[in-house]
Amino acid sequence: MSRSRTAILAALALVAGASGTALAVVPGSSGIAAIPCTVDYKVQNQWDSGFTTNVTITNNSAAKTSWSLKWSYAGNQRVTNGWNAKVTQSGTAVTAANESYNGALATGGSVSFGFQGSYSGSNALPTAFTLDGVACNIDNGSGTPTDPGTPTDPGTPTDPGTPTDPGTPTGKVDNPYVGAKGYVNPEWSAHAAAEPGGSKVANQSTAVWLDRIAAINGVNGGMGLRAHLDEAVKQKGSGQLVIQLVIYDLPGRDCAALASNGELGPTEIDKYKSQYIDPIASILSDSKYAGLRIATVIEPDSLPNLVTNAGGTAGSTDACATMKANGNYEKGVSYALDKLGAIPNVYNYIDAGHHAWLGWDSNFDPTVQEFYKVATTNGASVNDVTGFIVNTANYGATTEPFVKITDSVNGQTVRQSKWIDWNWYVDEQSFAQALRTKLVSAGFNSGLGMLVDTSRNGWGGSARPTAAGPTTSVDAYVNGGRIDRRIHAGNWCNQSGAGLGERPKSAPAAGIDAYVWVKPPGESDGASSAIANDEGKGFDRMCDPTYTGNARNGNNPSGALPNSPLAGKWFSAQFQQLLQNAYPAVS
Repeated sequence: MSRSRTAILAALALVAGASGTALAVVPGSSGIAAIPCTVDYKVQNQWDSGFTTNVTITNNSAAKTSWSLKWSYAGNQRVTNGWNAKVTQSGTAVTAANESYNGALATGGSVSFGFQGSYSGSNALPTAFTLDGVACNIDNGSGTPTDPGTPTDPGTPTDPGTPTDPGTPTGKVDNPYVGAKGYVNPEWSAHAAAEPGGSKVANQSTAVWLDRIAAINGVNGGMGLRAHLDEAVKQKGSGQLVIQLVIYDLPGRDCAALASNGELGPTEIDKYKSQYIDPIASILSDSKYAGLRIATVIEPDSLPNLVTNAGGTAGSTDACATMKANGNYEKGVSYALDKLGAIPNVYNYIDAGHHAWLGWDSNFDPTVQEFYKVATTNGASVNDVTGFIVNTANYGATTEPFVKITDSVNGQTVRQSKWIDWNWYVDEQSFAQALRTKLVSAGFNSGLGMLVDTSRNGWGGSARPTAAGPTTSVDAYVNGGRIDRRIHAGNWCNQSGAGLGERPKSAPAAGIDAYVWVKPPGESDGASSAIANDEGKGFDRMCDPTYTGNARNGNNPSGALPNSPLAGKWFSAQFQQLLQNAYPAVS
């Protein structure tokens, strides 16, 4: 059950801060002192012996470069771990201090953090807070304490949760894919149907990519956003329908690859907001589309790049370091979550990379922290996030039937193999489920759902293994049994030998909202040689079949198909291969 406590200082006298400066009384007949801070302390999830809490601080006094919030518990609550703040406890007293990245707190600015705790008996809400030594008393500004809530009380009016639905924003279903058919993009369907045998899959639902500002109104006579939504209304009929939109135009987009670079420069965050997100939000808010379920995939590859490719490691790039320093990936994603999440029939799914990118401890935990940070700053909240998507436009197997991370060969764990390379995951579904558990424990809603892009991860055909590999060594075992036939798990561009994967379906496994085809099969990942264009898309050697690799793919061959066009353009040879190698096979 979700409960909330909003703490507001409304002192009737001068209050001395930690620095010794005084806060003046607000002019006016009320005589109420200036309100230097508010604190919203919200228990998001609670069970027999534990709870998770989100805390939002709003600073109404002078701007701060660091902050420290303190409170005490009346019971035996103990903080076990925290995120977005250094949370410590001594006896009943708790202190939350800023991290290095969120110490700045402007006048009128807010910052959020969260933590997990344990308790027995009752879990009473704190009754007082201090921010840098200044009291933020539980008070509604008139001297009347607000209702603190009780275990049987669903909370104050600021908390949208109810006893029957603590984790789903009002008006939205838990899983938008359940009971709904998927939107069939007429433009992709026509391409697929024109290929030999393609009519067998041309009725599958694929996502619409809004990869530049011009795509909102349509490019070169193609369908714009309104045209797709109007068509979705027709396809919906009297039932339910989900249409998937890829939000993909961040400033400095795709900082670790060149093939899908975008039109906006690293500093053009205002243009991203006003000319890209705002027009999309305006169209989606049109009442004529209120009956649709609109699933948005928020900015593929952006936030994971900040974790793995911006910190001076072997795979880092100057472009990613720039985007981490200026914060515009984070600001852009937060803005998109806030604006789109406010629309009652929009369901936001944040891109979460894939298992072969983030499956190591050194990447996994920092990624969760990054996601929570972005979902709780710059106006966004966890209620703006329906879930996350893994494997977007990638090739990782949904499940590996013959290789498990717990397997060992002659006493050696398979994690030692060159292919797995000490990763904790071998496939996308296990990664997605583990990530979901970690995200919920970090403060995301308990109803969080995951998507897996299965558009090109079937790996069927004659090369598909039918049994486990030989037990002569861990490498022989893994390479002989893995169905993902890429040369290296870091290879991502137009992969040779790939096939269509599981067809789109809802609720296929625990915690998984759906298998989806977000990357439309047959649309190129990037050009195999340099091609002049006006879309900002560069030439990435990972799309060149002659390339011998880089640090991010272990200096292995790229495994890319030859003669590929620009990213997003139709690639007939790839589609025919995907159809031929489909698993399950196309019939």
